[in-house]
Amino acid sequence: MLLSRRSVLFLGFCFFFGFYLTARSLSQPWHKASQVVGLGDFYAGYPSSNWTGTFNHSYNHDEKTLYAPQPNFVPGIAKPPGSEYTKMLVVPRTKNEDISWIEKELPGWKTAIYVADDPKAPLHPPKNKGHEVMIYLTYCIDFYDELPDVAVFIHSHQEAWHNEEIFGGDTAEMLRRLSLDRVTREGYMNTRCSHGPGCPDWMHPGAIIEDESKQEEVMLARAWGELFPDEPVPSVLAQPCCAQFALSRDRIRTIPRSRFIFYRDWLLQTDLSDYIAGRIWEYLWQYVFTGEPVVCVDESVCLCDGYGFCFGGPAEYQNWRVLDDEKKDLQKELEDWIFLEEDFQFAQASDELDETQDLKVPPPGRKSQLQDMVMEKDTEVSQILAAAIDRGKNPKYRAEEAGRPWNAGDSF
Repeated sequence: MLLSRRSVLFLGFCFFFGFYLTARSLSQPWHKASQVVGLGDFYAGYPSSNWTGTFNHSYNHDEKTLYAPQPNFVPGIAKPPGSEYTKMLVVPRTKNEDISWIEKELPGWKTAIYVADDPKAPLHPPKNKGHEVMIYLTYCIDFYDELPDVAVFIHSHQEAWHNEEIFGGDTAEMLRRLSLDRVTREGYMNTRCSHGPGCPDWMHPGAIIEDESKQEEVMLARAWGELFPDEPVPSVLAQPCCAQFALSRDRIRTIPRSRFIFYRDWLLQTDLSDYIAGRIWEYLWQYVFTGEPVVCVDESVCLCDGYGFCFGGPAEYQNWRVLDDEKKDLQKELEDWIFLEEDFQFAQASDELDETQDLKVPPPGRKSQLQDMVMEKDTEVSQILAAAIDRGKNPKYRAEEAGRPWNAGDSF
């Protein structure tokens, strides 16, 4: 039986209208399947049950695609004076690294020590890749529902060049002085105050020419697009190096657990080298936990409010730095003169007179003069530092240098 022309047109209209509705339905974000456990919340734009941010939805105006809401980072409130904080050290290590110093030097801290290369260890990552990044993300995933007030993410060695020189490079001393009040207020705090390397203008994601000192820079734009697909690539990423920082419980939970899973899954799947993938994250942590691409806190504020070294302000702190550098220069000159003097004496004793003719001999009295100058400068530097420590015992002074309000009875 032949259909009339009107029937054919009607059936054709129904077919194409049905096809349109089906295609439109499949294009909606709640139909997108995630290949990573827990990423439904992330991609669909719906928060997890622990979400503490605000609904700040953004849309792709072409596809009307709903993206994940951005975290709402707000300052924390420090506990009353005299209160105790629960605190945890998150430490990545290998089987051969000695971490006995932690128990000895920091008995008041609980620890979550992940053994990167031992899948049989009580705490271990799913894969030994990305250096400390894999461990840090895994901790946030594993302990999301049982976090301490403050968690500090550090490397396994006690002494390191990237720890503040004012602590003698000692991680234990740094942690003993760390203000958990400041960490709670700020939410995120880099444990390093010194700006170099890393601040104020370090990584440029748009770079196309490789810099040997920061090989990961040319891969940053690509990584950014994969990790933050709905965020524009910043022109600069900067914070003090070197992937050691403290977080409050609230700041960690401002970010859905599913997003930490997403970040870790990226690390597991990326074809970037272990070295480059790990280095990229060194200048992403501040963005993840503050939403700011550049977080370069004034050094004097960081040292005062964060560790209790209050010099009186940026100018006074810089003056102390200049004096300390002058002391080091004098010390270096003294050491050079002592070396030359010993070399000359050795040559004389060996009757190698021809060799002594080219030796520069310290003039009489210069060694004693340098020793006196070093001692005088060292005394001046030490007195200023002692005064800074004493000033840092007063919470009011800390607040003043940090530029935050303070009322009688407030904590540090």
